[in-house]
This record gives sequence, structure tokens and C-alpha cells, in this order.
Amino acid sequence: MADFVETSNTKTAVRQIPAAIADIATFEGIIADVIATNPWGCVEYVQGGATHPGVERNRQSYTVRVNYEDGEGSVVGSVSAKAPDMSGFNAAATELAANAALEAALGGDAVRNPDADAFSCQLRCHDANGETYYVTFARESVRITSYEDDAILATVETWADGVAALN
Repeated sequence: MADFVETSNTKTAVRQIPAAIADIATFEGIIADVIATNPWGCVEYVQGGATHPGVERNRQSYTVRVNYEDGEGSVVGSVSAKAPDMSGFNAAATELAANAALEAALGGDAVRNPDADAFSCQLRCHDANGETYYVTFARESVRITSYEDDAILATVETWADGVAALN
């Protein structure tokens, strides 16, 4: 019987953020800044005949939460909507808050619950050394996965130290 042979040693590192990222605008600002400024020195690459930028969105998810409160302020129901991007998140938030049929069905007034909103965006990054790794941002953490070179971790960590919302 053939044995599995280790071919690489990929690593994962997580930074827990002491206070959740305040809102979707702050979250999206961090992501947009990384893509625009490429602070980790990533390089474009060719895969499957297509040229990719050094840093690009790989996948993302945004969940909005709306509570329904009775006249005394007690939560009588809630609705969550998962959107593929920030514009969908904002449209869903607006639609849920203005949906009279849901208010009637749940017996309360719609009240946004931004503390229960969830955001996640994974960036695919291609290091100058040839490695492809991922940086996943969530409201409460930043996770670096699939890297081998500790210099990648050091570079991302140094950058994160300078971002107020991540400390």
C-alpha cells in the first residue's frame, strides 16, 4: 500500500480583534485599501491562462440583521439576510427595514441590529516568492492561511499593527 508523502507545510495564523470592526463601511474601507495599495507587496500571476492581480477578492459574505420590537421595546422576531457584497447588504438592510408585511407578520416595528451584522471577505494573495495564500477578514478576526514562508506572516502582521480597527 502506498503512503502519503508530505509535500508542503502550510500554516494558519489568526489575530483576534479586541473590539469588533464597527460597521460595514469601516470593514469595506480596510478591504478596498488592501486591494488598492497592495501593502504586502504581492505580484500579479497567470493561472489557467488568465492574469490575476497580486491581491484580489476570492469570496465574501455580508449578513444584515433586523429585529422586530413590540411597543415596549421587546424583541418579538428577527430576520437575517445574507448578501454577496456590500451593495446587496445595504439594499437588504433598506428593504427589510421598510417591509410593512414583515412588520405585520412578526407583530413589531423593524429596528436594525448592527451589532449582530456579520461580514467576511477572503483575499487571494500571490507573494513575490511564488506562494499563493489567503487573508480572511471577519468582524472579529483576521486569518492568514495556506502560507509557508514566515516572512508572509511577518509582513501582514506588521501591516495589521498599523490599522487602528484591527488592534
